[in-house]
Parts: sequence; C-alpha cells; structure tokens
Amino acid sequence: MSVVGFDFGNESGVVAVARQRGIDVVLNDESKRETPAIVCFGEKQRFLGTAGAASSMMNPKNTISQIKRLIGRQFSDPELQRDLKALPFSVTEGPDGYPLIHARYLGEMRTFTPTQVLGMVFSDLKTIAEKNLNAAVVDCCIGIPIYFTDLQRRAVMDAATIAGLHPLHLIHETTATALAYGIYKTDLPENDPLNVAFIDVGHASLQVCIAGFKKGQLKILAHSFDRNLGGRDFDEALFQHFAAKFKEEYKIDVFQNARACIRLRAACEKLKKVLSANPEAPLNIECLMDEKDVRGFIKREEFEQISIPILERVKKPLEKALAEAGLTIEDIHAVEVVGSSSRVPAIMRILTEFFGKEPRRTMNASECVAKGCALQCAILSPTFKVREFQVNESFPFPIALSWKGPAPDAQNGALENHQSTIVFPKGNPIPSVKALTFYRSGTFTIDVQYADVSELQAPAKISTYTIGPFQSSNGERAKLKVKARLNLHGIVSVDSATLLEEEEVEVPIVKEAVKEPAKMETDEASGAAAASTTSESDVNMQDAKGAGDASGAENGVPESGDRPVKMETDAKVEAPKKKVKKTSVPVTETVYGAMAAADVQKAVEKEFEMALQDRVMEETKDKKNAVEAYVYDMRNKLSDKYQEFVIDSEREKFIAKLQEVEDWLYEDGEDETKGVYIAKLEELKKQGDPIEQRYKEYTERGSVIDQFVYCINSYREAAMSNDPKFDHIDLAEKQKVLNECVEAEAWFREKKQQQDALPKYANPVLLSADVRKKAEALDRVCRPIMTKPKPVKPATPETPSSQPPQGGEQQPQGAESPNSGNANATEGASAGSEVPPAAEPMDTDKSETTPS
Repeated sequence: MSVVGFDFGNESGVVAVARQRGIDVVLNDESKRETPAIVCFGEKQRFLGTAGAASSMMNPKNTISQIKRLIGRQFSDPELQRDLKALPFSVTEGPDGYPLIHARYLGEMRTFTPTQVLGMVFSDLKTIAEKNLNAAVVDCCIGIPIYFTDLQRRAVMDAATIAGLHPLHLIHETTATALAYGIYKTDLPENDPLNVAFIDVGHASLQVCIAGFKKGQLKILAHSFDRNLGGRDFDEALFQHFAAKFKEEYKIDVFQNARACIRLRAACEKLKKVLSANPEAPLNIECLMDEKDVRGFIKREEFEQISIPILERVKKPLEKALAEAGLTIEDIHAVEVVGSSSRVPAIMRILTEFFGKEPRRTMNASECVAKGCALQCAILSPTFKVREFQVNESFPFPIALSWKGPAPDAQNGALENHQSTIVFPKGNPIPSVKALTFYRSGTFTIDVQYADVSELQAPAKISTYTIGPFQSSNGERAKLKVKARLNLHGIVSVDSATLLEEEEVEVPIVKEAVKEPAKMETDEASGAAAASTTSESDVNMQDAKGAGDASGAENGVPESGDRPVKMETDAKVEAPKKKVKKTSVPVTETVYGAMAAADVQKAVEKEFEMALQDRVMEETKDKKNAVEAYVYDMRNKLSDKYQEFVIDSEREKFIAKLQEVEDWLYEDGEDETKGVYIAKLEELKKQGDPIEQRYKEYTERGSVIDQFVYCINSYREAAMSNDPKFDHIDLAEKQKVLNECVEAEAWFREKKQQQDALPKYANPVLLSADVRKKAEALDRVCRPIMTKPKPVKPATPETPSSQPPQGGEQQPQGAESPNSGNANATEGASAGSEVPPAAEPMDTDKSETTPS
C-alpha cells in the first residue's frame, strides 16, 4: 500500500512520502517542494498546479484558487462573501444554498462545485506522488484545519474519492505538526508531560494547539484558532494601501481590472516577504494598467502600522488555548512556530512577549504538516514498522443529539417534548463511540447538531437520522440501543440501532453444549466499539414515563445477549428462560449540504473524462513538439554530419520538405489532432531514416568488423596451436574450426570489397547486423570444440588386470559427461574446461560475438 501524506493549503500543497530511510517531501515537475493549489480551465484542457499558476495571469477569470476557503460553506456565509470580493472568478449560489463556481472550459461555460475543484487539486498532488514513487497511490493521510466543520470534513473525503484516493485519517494540521515534532525525540519524560505550544500561521488562518508529550505518546490538551488571520490578510493590507496610493498618484483604479488586481496582489506578497528580512522595500510594476508604470516604497514600521488591526487579534487564540488546557504560561516548556506566514517579524515579537520566551523553529515551517501526515499514514500502514508512538487526539467542538419525545400529555406539557443532550463534549477523544437507549413505539428521528456555533458561524444542524420502521412484539414501547460514532476523521454519525426484546425460550434436553438459536444475533456494533481504542459509554435516553424501570433493564442488557450460552443438562425439562432478542433496525441518514453518493459517483466519472482530455492534449503537444524538433534537428544534420551520406539533389528536396512542414506547423497545422502529427512525422522519417541508417552503419561498422576479425583470428590460432591443453581435441574437429574460419573470412572479404567500392551516400551492402550474425554463427560452431574438456582419468583400480577395459570404457564417458558425481570426474572437468589462451580475449567482447 502507498504511504503518503498530503498537506493541501489555501495557496499551495505539499506531498510527503515514507521510504525505508524516513519521510521525504517530493518534488513536482518544476523541482519545487510546494505546488500551487490552482486549477486553470482552458479552451482545450485544464492546467493544474504549477501549469495552472503559469496560466493564471493570462486567464484570471477561469483560474480557481483558494478553494480551501470555499468547501463546505453556505453561499450566504459572511466570511465567504468577504473572500469572494478578492477572487477574480465567478461564484454564484446554487439551488441548495451552497456556492457554484463558473468557468469557461472546452469553449463553453461550465459549473463546478468547490468539492469537485478540490478533487482536481488532489488529483494533481496524487500524480506528483505517483511519479515520485513510480507506483499507484490510493491510501493516504490528509491534513485539515482544526476548525473544519463536519460538512467540510465530509467534503474533503468526497474530494479525495473523486481523485481516486482513500484517506486513512483526516488529521488536524496542528496534530500532524506535533507528531512530526515528538516522534523523533528520545528524551521525552515518562511521568510529568512536556507541554509544547504549536502556533501555525498559514496563508488564511491562525491555529494554536497545546500538546503534552510523554515517552511514546502525545496528548492534545487544547485547540484554538482564528479562521481569518493569516498571511493573505497582510497582503490585503498592503494591497489596499497601494491601491489607494496609486489611485491618488497615477489616477488608476485597479479594482476595475481583474488582471491588474492579480498583479498588484502578487507584488504585495513579494513585498511582504522582502520586509520580513529588510527594514524597507520598493514596489515597481511595469504597465500595471492603462499603460502606466507604477512605483511605491514602504518601511517595515509603516507596514506594521497599517497591520495593527490584524496583529491585535493574535493574542486572543493564545489566551483561549491556555485557558482550555488549564495551564499557565510557566507550564509551557517550549513554543514552536510553523506556517508560511510565521516569518512576519511582528508576529514573532507578539509571541515572544506573550510566552516570555523566544519561539523556536526546529521544524520546516512549510513541510511539517505533510511530514506529520506521512508519519501518521506509516503508523496506520502494515508496510512500515514505526517507533511506538500514541497520538491522543481531541475534538474541538461539542456535539449534541436531540430528539422529540412521545406525544406530550397534560402533565408534561409541550415544552418538555423536545429533548437534547451533549454526547461528544468539547475535547472528546477521537475516535469515540457512545451508546444511547431509547424507548419508542414507532419510527423516530434523531438530529445531530453543534451544541455551540459561536466559533463556527455554521448552521447548528449537521444531520438527521431516521430510526425505523420497527415493531415491538408485545405492542408496548420497545427498547432500542442507538450507537453514535465520532470517527477517526472527526465526522459524527449514527452507526446502528438495535431493538432489544425479552422473550421466553425453552431449552431442549440435550447432553451436548447447545448454542442459542440463529435468530439471537450478537451485538456486532458493541464488539466493534469494544475493540476501538476509546472506551464505549452508555447514555440512557429514556423518556419521563419509562424512567422508573429503565436503569435496571439497561444494566442487564449487554451481558444477556452478547455471547452464545452453553449449558450441560441431564434434566428432563428446565423452566423457560428469558433471553434478549436483538434485531437490527434500519437507519436512514440525511446530511445537510453533503453530496449524495450518486453525485459523488458522477463527479468521479466527470473527473476521469477531464483527466483523459488533459492526457490526450498533452500527448498531442508532445507529438507536435516531436515534429518540430525533427524538422530543426534534421535540417542542421543535413548540412553537417549527414552531408556526405545524401546526394545533393536528394538533400535539397528533403530540406524543401522540412521547410514546408515547418510552415504548416505555424499555420494550418497549429491546431491538429495527435494522429495528424504522428502521420506527418512518419512521412518525414520515410525520407530521413535511410540517411540516418547510412550514417549509423558507417560509424558502427568499424568496431563491429574489428570484433569479427578478432574472433576469426582467435579461433584460428587456437586450432593451429601446439599447446598441450588442446591435444585431446581431434584433428578433424580442429580442421572443422579452421574451415569455418576460412569460410567466414572469405564471406567478409567479399562483402568488404563490395562495400569499399560504394560511395557513402549509397545504401551499404555490409551491414553491422549481418556481421554480428556471422560472428554468432562462427562462435556457435567453434566454441564447443575448442572448449571441450579433457577426458577423465579413471580412479586407481583394485586389480591391475581390470584397468585397461575400465579405462577404455570410462574415458569416452568422461569426455561426454565431465560433470559426473565422483570427485575425480569433477577434477577432470575443471582441468579440461579451460579456454585456449588465444581464444580467451574473445570473452572481452560483450557483444553478441562470444556470449558466455
């Protein structure tokens, strides 16, 4: 399985992979470690990542960026509306109240949901990982902000599905950072935790996390955040400052021109980075708008002055995180700062003043989240053995379940009809399962909602679950156990509902162990929960009428039906026993704002079609470039190294053809299909290949001939040698070798004379391939003869009289099978299998002449 971590940011993404030597951040096609999170829609294809960033200036209205701010949010969200004002592309409200992105693609206007566009970003990151690993990537871990709502988390899961990914864990970015920080530390305490504050200042948000480290584990103590405090806010402050300045000085309004806005924002971002290391910086943009060049200048003090409203908000999340963790500043042992915008000096100064100590930068600010995600993926993967390190994550929001009680009577009143309870409080461990008990006579609904939406600015209601239909056997209100799950991704759902009914069961008379009847189902959901890393807790949700007897029944339920009951009996009849019958009840889910499963499948198919279109266009470009490269390369070679291998008339004709194709490429052939370019290249190669072949034969022929001649001479010398080690070879066989050598030499001499008589521009008659084949044929005949092992001498006989016949019989056997099992045979084979000295150099030829 793949072990990959993805950090998708508001502006860029980072990919980390696990290898045997550790975690590596992989490079994209431009050999950069960060890839822009951009999708640019063109007339014929999409441009993703670095290609999209290159096209963004020329095609701003169809270039989608900052998609992280759009997913899972309603169009009417005030924060979303503020973000849209700074974005050049068109976004409208869809029929479901969520945003729809409009872009021109393949010559017509198309609409895309933010989840679809995020799926395209993931596809690009996935491709980068696959190219680097040279393998398919499916399993992964993805980093998400701590403030992502349930709907946003589901949107990330859907986007991953669209991209063909299977996230094992949506891990909080700050938790991934803490994991990357702590897993390599070998000096962590065993008892008192080491408390570290992690401050992540990204492009669009500020996240604070306080983690307690012990040997082999980390525990998240508190989360806090500001979703709208990041590097882009400093860029926006500079943008507004210079936009007003240029309007006053140059009488140009950049807000009237989308491209001018993009260029000024990009220049302001660079200016911010220069000010992080320098006390002052200039701003120069050529032809910004209305053919006017603009110039500006700002000092760091002035930049910090216009950024005061942003900087004043930094302390609030810090104070909140400390308060929730129940710690004081003195309890914080270290402060780690990460995030692409943490390099702003003013932020570092505020953090130093708040914590009373200098924040540290022991991790790469832009890559630590991706590395933490890859580490978490390696921990979850069976492929890698990772140091034992437990991550105890906590959930940042309180989640409540609410439901309607039975019809109110005069005593209870209508106000008590609607009931609610916080099932997963703030700081609840992830993952977690809770069991709730209800008493109902028919189908009912449960609403999952946020208990506090003050921090989220999202709708309170997350989802609704319909439990039923079901029917109680005795006609009274039935007892149901409902399991609510907070899974590893931080997504809340109602997993299952089970109807619990007591019934009398007669135990048959048998002497063997008898299991319960098949209809007695075991509580699989309970077993799964028990296997979870977090403990399952029961919450009794009985109504007012059933409060009296509910607790006793609840206490007796889990044990009575969880395992088969075995019993030994010799008695005739036993009294009937009461057992709990468990019946699974249907649960129907409705998630507000989420993509339906059918819509996700359609999006997967649509993504496949667009990816296919992109691939076809890239292949078409490659073939067009191949034609162009062939024209330029062949034209240069015809007047250089191919000059002697083509007659003048043929060369002039070919050059004219190349010029014709070049003109066609820039005129009628500018926009053709892949097949047309392939056909055009083949047409040119019909004329060019014979010339290339003649040149290639001329350059290769010399070395091949030398090897062939050396082979002939080696075998001839070995056959004519008086060396004793060749004495066992028959003269007839040596003569056969000499005859083969003479025949090969005669063939070669004849062909060489013909070839020497031909000019270079004529097709050769002595081909390198033919020479190699002749050398192989010679070697095939001569080598077995000249390397034949000596006959095997017989072992010392017991009686001298029997020696001659035995020796006479064994010698031919030894000659035929030198590798027989006895020791003497082995020695004889090794002694007689030496290659003749004259033939030994043949082995230096690694070509096909003398294969070993």
